Amino acid sequence: MENIMQYITAGNIIFFILAAATVLFGILTVTSTKILRAATYLFLTLFCIAGIYLQMAYDFLAAVQISVYAGGVVILIVFAIHMIKGLGEDKEINKGQRRIMGAAAAIVGFIVFSACIAAHFIQSGVEDAKLDMTANIETNINMQTVGTTLMGTDKFQYLLPFEASSILLLACIVGCIAIAQKSKEVKK
Repeated sequence: MENIMQYITAGNIIFFILAAATVLFGILTVTSTKILRAATYLFLTLFCIAGIYLQMAYDFLAAVQISVYAGGVVILIVFAIHMIKGLGEDKEINKGQRRIMGAAAAIVGFIVFSACIAAHFIQSGVEDAKLDMTANIETNINMQTVGTTLMGTDKFQYLLPFEASSILLLACIVGCIAIAQKSKEVKK
């Protein structure tokens, strides 16, 4: 009993609450029949993931998670929803074959996730694998190093993927506008 009590800390309780909320909102995202609600649940899922990043002392990554994903991508999805279809309409309910494929994909994902967790515990040993999230923090990374890595053009730097993602988002916006214009022309 004492071994279990040493792992019950405020940080671990907050982590498990955030993890449970992430899973719950993720399930609600894919099972919601209203598209706008699904986008809202996706926002809450991404926000909870940012909370987990904060728990691990990845402040910069949490800020990026909120600004890029929870802020930018979800707003882009909501913008596309408003431009394309009626907001309050129910989406098509999944048929039996789609549900079977979704369940199979979820089971495969769970098996891969479980194998990764088991490999971690086997590799590091059960005694060394503590639930304290702050135990693995070594030092804070200099923000200048992060900026140079994100905007650099050398090997293992990310300017090209950053620009490719911005072009992809621009293409999505232009596509939404083109689809909205075509639907307006059809209604006339």
